[in-house]
Amino acid sequence: MNSFLRGSMNYVWCTTSVLGKGSTGAVFQGVNKHNGEPVAVKTFNQLSHMRPQDVQMREFEVLRKVNHNNIVKLLDIEDDQEGRGKVIVMELCTGGSLFNILDDPENTYGLQQKEFLLVLEHLSAGMKHLRDNNLVHRDLKPGNIMKYISEDGQTVYKLTDFGAARELGENQQFASLYGTEEYLHPDMYERAVLRKSINRSFTANVDLWSIGVTLYHVATGNLPFRPYGGRKNKETMYHITTKKAPGVISGTQTSENGPIEWSKHLPAHCQLKEGLKQLVTPLMAGLLEESQGRMWSFDKFFLEVQNILNKTVLHIFYVNRATSIEVYLEPEQTLVHLLEHILAQTDVPQASQLLLLDNELFATKVDANTSARGYPPTDPSNPVMLFNIENYNVILPTEWDLPKFPTFPNGISVENDASLAKVACSVGHECKRRVESLSLLDTLMNKSVHQFSGFLAGFLVKLLKRTRHLEDIEGLISELTKMFEVAASNHETYQKLGATILASYETQKSDFQRVSEPIQQLYARFVKEESLVREWNSGYRALRTPNKNRDSEKAKSLVDRLRDSWQHMLRDRATRSLTYNDEQFHVLEKVKIAETGKRLKTLLNDGVRQAVEQEAECLADWYKKAQTIFLQTQFLTKDVGAYVDALYELREQLKQHREDLKEEISTDGEVSKTIAGKSIPTMTSTATTTIPIVGGGGGAGGDGGDGSDGKGLSARQNQYKVMCFMNMYNQIKEVKKMLQQNSDILAATQGLLPDVGDKAAAT
Repeated sequence: MNSFLRGSMNYVWCTTSVLGKGSTGAVFQGVNKHNGEPVAVKTFNQLSHMRPQDVQMREFEVLRKVNHNNIVKLLDIEDDQEGRGKVIVMELCTGGSLFNILDDPENTYGLQQKEFLLVLEHLSAGMKHLRDNNLVHRDLKPGNIMKYISEDGQTVYKLTDFGAARELGENQQFASLYGTEEYLHPDMYERAVLRKSINRSFTANVDLWSIGVTLYHVATGNLPFRPYGGRKNKETMYHITTKKAPGVISGTQTSENGPIEWSKHLPAHCQLKEGLKQLVTPLMAGLLEESQGRMWSFDKFFLEVQNILNKTVLHIFYVNRATSIEVYLEPEQTLVHLLEHILAQTDVPQASQLLLLDNELFATKVDANTSARGYPPTDPSNPVMLFNIENYNVILPTEWDLPKFPTFPNGISVENDASLAKVACSVGHECKRRVESLSLLDTLMNKSVHQFSGFLAGFLVKLLKRTRHLEDIEGLISELTKMFEVAASNHETYQKLGATILASYETQKSDFQRVSEPIQQLYARFVKEESLVREWNSGYRALRTPNKNRDSEKAKSLVDRLRDSWQHMLRDRATRSLTYNDEQFHVLEKVKIAETGKRLKTLLNDGVRQAVEQEAECLADWYKKAQTIFLQTQFLTKDVGAYVDALYELREQLKQHREDLKEEISTDGEVSKTIAGKSIPTMTSTATTTIPIVGGGGGAGGDGGDGSDGKGLSARQNQYKVMCFMNMYNQIKEVKKMLQQNSDILAATQGLLPDVGDKAAAT
């Protein structure tokens, strides 16, 4: 009786626990005899032993030479106890191969973006270690990239299977043929697959082509070059890879002898965001170049990958299109570059972009010269909110056509039924992703309302504070003007000037009251009463949104049912011959898959999508009202700004007249001596301090002798005028200080969309 157990000195493995098989051997799961640690054991078949001895030893030498986190770790090289040659013992990657991951129905349309970036980072790092050691892999493909899950739950992708690897310097060449045909460089494909006798050698750069094919496969779930009929159509495959134009990253033939559909873009079903697509598409194009002259070098590939990984990513939710976007910025780029990137992805002009984060303008959180590396962190659920201030609509994004659930034929075909069940799972996972995406839209649309409301409330608080500050300045200007009239009582010209300034002040005050009253009303409605938020909450409560209904959880449950049925079909396929009872259960699983698929589509199309469409309509109606209020605040801000300018003008007029009056009054030397011995009273910022009357105690209480003297009376009158003038001088300085403080508030409010009023007026 044959035993399934085999072993070496320190390890034992079971030949039924197959992790993978190749042309020269197989990998099994085993354990360390001494500590029970699980391992992977690679054994070699007879074909492998027929290779030259130096070729057989090459894999051992390569594994001993490399030591990197993104390369499967060598634990031991031992002899099979049954004399079947040496075995390689490696760390066990429990996540399986990248090929098996892509083969799962969940990843039929490619990996999600986060996982793709991990593959890109780890594949590049592993390959750089090989090139630093002058090694070429020669069989790069998803099947030779393993997923390792560390003890802390982190995912690490690792290169494995170095059976075809060898040392090869930068400019060295090789002639031997290795690899898997779908991932072979066209030159190698021509010799190895088409069997053409061509005297041509190859460099290490052939690995770059394999990397390009692998990355496309990971991003889309498909191979980039697909002739009709697949592998059997070898000549067309070679034609596609060698005749494509520069920049083309895929070529597909959908019918026998049909035309090739070329593309320079990743397909719509790819799960990468547009911002990342714009970066990885030229990278793939550089790798998938048949011409050795146009193909990227390893150095350029490593550099471009690092550039992508080092970029600062800003997550943005574009409210008017209900779309999440990602902007990739160089670490040293600033706000102006961010606005340019947003324009490129959304077509929203920079002047129309309103960016909010945490209820504040994003521009107030970062300085115009702040580099992107200093930006506050964002994520898909907590993005920067982008509003187009010239567009009131909210429109859901269009999606690529949802694949149809398969229809099972009558009768039982375990092979065909298993394949159709897998397709049903693929469609089910896509339905689930769309439900989750729409549920996130529900969350973000709700957040956008509260962000805009909070921003508007904060804006009104600052605007009200500014108007109250101006009211304080008004009092000072009024008192100063009256003091100027007193100081100029013996000068008819200056009296008229003072009266003119006072009249102008009264006019400005009346105009300002017409501005300040609406500001106070807006503050009461939208800050104290929170009417905008309450209006949204009232309408939102009436909606049956995905998050309220827990539709994501429902979709997950339905997809789990599909996967259970698929696994049942796989077991039936492995059994091949079904009993009568097994056939009945097989038929029931087919019915279950069909009914579950219908429920998923109904949940998506009639439930979740319709609910989110209604929510988008409600948001559009709400945003129109909110935008009207926002524009009103902008007009009021401009009016307040005009009033500030008028106050500055009054201050400048007072300042000039004060200089002229000073010139005339200062000629009285006696008065100057008198003033030198007197203290000058000051006024508070609220201009409520009254002006003391010097020598104004009345005839009985005052100094009768001085009061009756004409010259003394004139001196005291002039003294009072000069004191008024000096007091006025001090108060003008106080006004200047307060106007400067008001300018700080102006910067906080008027800095928002400075030309919005002009635009609104133009429309």
